[in-house]
Amino acid sequence: MKDISLDYRYLKAFMVTSRYLNFSKAALELNIAQSAVSRQIKLLEESVGEQLIIRSSKQVILTDKGQALLDELDHFEGRLQDIFFAHMNKTIRVGILHGLLETWFNDVMVEFSKNNQHQLSVEVNSLDMLKEKLHNGKYDLIFTTENIQSEIVSSLKLFDEKMVLISKTEMNPKDAHEYTWIVYSDQDHLFHLNKKRSNKTIVVNSITTILKLVRKGVGIAIVPDHTVEPEMHLKTYDLKGLQKGNIHLSSLNFKTMPAHIKQLVDIIKKR
Repeated sequence: MKDISLDYRYLKAFMVTSRYLNFSKAALELNIAQSAVSRQIKLLEESVGEQLIIRSSKQVILTDKGQALLDELDHFEGRLQDIFFAHMNKTIRVGILHGLLETWFNDVMVEFSKNNQHQLSVEVNSLDMLKEKLHNGKYDLIFTTENIQSEIVSSLKLFDEKMVLISKTEMNPKDAHEYTWIVYSDQDHLFHLNKKRSNKTIVVNSITTILKLVRKGVGIAIVPDHTVEPEMHLKTYDLKGLQKGNIHLSSLNFKTMPAHIKQLVDIIKKR
């Protein structure tokens, strides 16, 4: 197979001439001499080893290869417009921890959808996968409990996340082992804070379901305080040994953050 060495310097002259099918009009638009336009196209043809334009004193016609090249260049220009200049229907790719999506981020999505035309693509993942996919450019933003700082990623602290023990009725936290434990995973805070284990546990990786079960009096749980709304009428208890965490927004280190992503970030910063 013959190697093609396309000389990209002369593509503009070819594109303008092909659209006008007129060398003099192309020369006017490019602000160069007509002979220079003809020369550039000739050099382009030599670089690909194919005739692209048939010239005569009265007419300019594209060859089949010339038309095929023009079609591809038009498609390429269209994609460039989509990438750099289209302001409608941009998609923001968000990675987030499950608990944050179910509670805090729901309200963010509602506010964003009311005031913006852009789309959100939101995916729940583990902390390790969120970091990996952000570094690989698969996410535009991620929301986690970790402050990530690297050569290509930086994080912004959004708010503190305080953990509290919750129950439907008054209780003594020291008697936590006497209640059913509703936990997010086998790494739940209840396991770390209590030497005495409950005889019954329910494991469910949904913060909203955990809250519903506690409200129905099924058991007790430890959850972020920002997930507990006043209308839930739950009892909350601060426990020693429960350290505050932080929620962070992490993104690639854009020199200038793309406008559609900045619109979402600005909404979050105002909350």
